Amino acid sequence: MQRKLNGVLLLDKPTNMSSNQALQKVKWLFSAKKAGHTGSLDLLATGLLPICFGEATKFSQFLLDADKYYYVVSKLGASTTTGDLEGEIVETHSTKEITLEAIHAVLKQFDGEIDQIPSMFSALKHKGQPLYKLARQGIEIERKSRTVKIYQLKLVEWKEDNLILEVHCSKGTYIRTLVEDMGKKLGCGAHVTFLRRLKAGPYREEQMIELSAIEKLAEQEDLSLLDKNILPIDSMLQNIPVVSLSRLQTESLQRGRPLFLRDQLPGVVRLVDANQNRFLGIGEIEVGGKLLINRLIAQ
Repeated sequence: MQRKLNGVLLLDKPTNMSSNQALQKVKWLFSAKKAGHTGSLDLLATGLLPICFGEATKFSQFLLDADKYYYVVSKLGASTTTGDLEGEIVETHSTKEITLEAIHAVLKQFDGEIDQIPSMFSALKHKGQPLYKLARQGIEIERKSRTVKIYQLKLVEWKEDNLILEVHCSKGTYIRTLVEDMGKKLGCGAHVTFLRRLKAGPYREEQMIELSAIEKLAEQEDLSLLDKNILPIDSMLQNIPVVSLSRLQTESLQRGRPLFLRDQLPGVVRLVDANQNRFLGIGEIEVGGKLLINRLIAQ
């Protein structure tokens, strides 16, 4: 029997499993009525995949829009059909002329705002179908260039044609495309051999739980053991200022009456019932103090 469950699970997605497959598996293990993930990871990729249950799905856009951190290992000297090691090698070049100075120079070229054309082997959808599924059928769809931002591109190690990087980037950044474009700039080609998401918004790698660990807990047939791994809904909103409402203000809010918070600065705020220390939702305070409701959780 499915149950109403609210909160966020930080899944360590395994490799060779789509984000949707991971979501459906977790949803089933938790017997959750409603769940959604916040930003696809490629089949090859592992790492942080936040799963939102129930009312948390109303606020998933905040995580979708958040910055991401990745650890990526790429192979210089070879380009593949997919941009990663799962594809066929289509072109090879010597890397003997590549220097550390050349690598640093290329890294600088990708600092800040850049334009990317998503790979056909990405999880981006076209008419409801992931591009990678279409690509495997030999279908190629025209993709529009998109502007993303690279906040930091850190060289971790360069050894025997393996280029290891840490990437801090904006939403919508395709790491395999980034690696391919860097390979072109270096004149030798490159593809991803390992990719792991380390951070997403306020969440970090050390908070994750592996799918195998969830499966072991589920075997004990005690849902309370699983639920201990669920974070509160507003944990994804830690960068948004909190406004505490009195009991009377909370009642007015829930009855749809207008609220004026003239002692608060204008902007998006996280609303909390001070009496019960309970998250209520998101609102925006206008100049003059009027509170506009964005999203409220069901009580």
